[in-house]
Amino acid sequence: MIGCEKMASLFMRKASTAELEIFYPIRTECQEDVPKTRFKLRAGKTLSPRRWNVAFSEDGHLDIAKVLRRIQRGGVHPSIKGAVWEFLLGCYDPNSTFEERNILRQRRREQYGSWKAECQKMVPVIGSGKYITAAIITDDGRPMEDSTIDKMSDCEVMSTSSINSDKKVIQWKLLLHQIGLDVARTDRALAFYENEAHQAKLWDILSVYAWLDNDIGYVQGMNDICSPMVILLDDEADAFWCFERAMRRLRENFRCSSSSIGVQAQLCTLSQIIKAVDPKLHQHLEDLDGGEYLFAFRMLMVLFRREFSFVDALYLWELMWAMEYNPNIFTLHESAAISESDNSSAATEVDDKVLKQCGKFERKNVETKSSDPHSVLAVFLVASVLETKNKKLLKEAKGLDDVVQILGDITGNLDAKKACNEALKIHKKYLKKTQKT
Repeated sequence: MIGCEKMASLFMRKASTAELEIFYPIRTECQEDVPKTRFKLRAGKTLSPRRWNVAFSEDGHLDIAKVLRRIQRGGVHPSIKGAVWEFLLGCYDPNSTFEERNILRQRRREQYGSWKAECQKMVPVIGSGKYITAAIITDDGRPMEDSTIDKMSDCEVMSTSSINSDKKVIQWKLLLHQIGLDVARTDRALAFYENEAHQAKLWDILSVYAWLDNDIGYVQGMNDICSPMVILLDDEADAFWCFERAMRRLRENFRCSSSSIGVQAQLCTLSQIIKAVDPKLHQHLEDLDGGEYLFAFRMLMVLFRREFSFVDALYLWELMWAMEYNPNIFTLHESAAISESDNSSAATEVDDKVLKQCGKFERKNVETKSSDPHSVLAVFLVASVLETKNKKLLKEAKGLDDVVQILGDITGNLDAKKACNEALKIHKKYLKKTQKT
């Protein structure tokens, strides 16, 4: 009997791996270069299409509490990830009906189409299925003489106006080729991006977003956040809105100036956390001139995209978003403009019913009235990584290069669920310590 159970378990694991490979195929020549995927589809734990469908009432109200519990146990099946993420990120209110969401979806698609058409008038290559990797204007707004794309004529790349006098237009057009260069490098191991039309879709979304966000525009790393949305959601407008909602959470990370980097506030919070929960490690890092925790910059900037395989990164994100979920997120997002960040904590006074609809991390914040916008789960995740490498860092790190090398060893070796659970423990410990003082 035991032998049969083991064989059944082995069969399920192999079937799980094969199924994931169908959804996210790796290019043949890149098979050896990508981190090993640890995530497995687990019957009874992973949110399946069947479980997802029965979580809706007849008119479309979603039992979000039930969905969150399932996600926090075993992630989301790849066939429904896009639809589930739209709720996790606050695109839709779980208390809405099918009809209400369809109306909102259509309105958003039309809005995105209008914005894209506005951009296309200025740069006709947008929406053409192609993208650019060479500058199309000079710093003073004059068209580049050789701004062609393969066999496309200059007029197809540029608008008819020869000189751009509007400062906003100039700044935006100067970003477009940089976006293109980053798009060409995005998730190159995935067979999905062998198709130029898919790369162009990513470029279009990032270009439109850069036009709308006057303050930050585009910064390298946004491509890594947007790419999964392009892969998971077939409709370009839906992918845009999912990305836009994700950026509400991450936008301040990309705010950079000559004197500061966007994630500095989160790095400062990370320093405070380690100082509180592991003063010995914090002091050691201070002695190595690492007290500003700049070695954690990349983890926070692109939410561990480099530390995990593509599949594991998606699993980590949905775990985090489920744990951070607050049902008020939809109202907060709907009331803010696109160029605004979601800095207001949803951790306000709520009744027991709403509390049950919160993820594990957010529930603790609500219960303890913690409202620091920089104390997000990602920061506690980095803290959990540092804690797992505590002994090695204390014993072997003689300089910052050693710290970077030791942390680099985690690539492909982290278990997303264990890391999140450790982060929750550190969060609980940190709140206890800080609330006593």
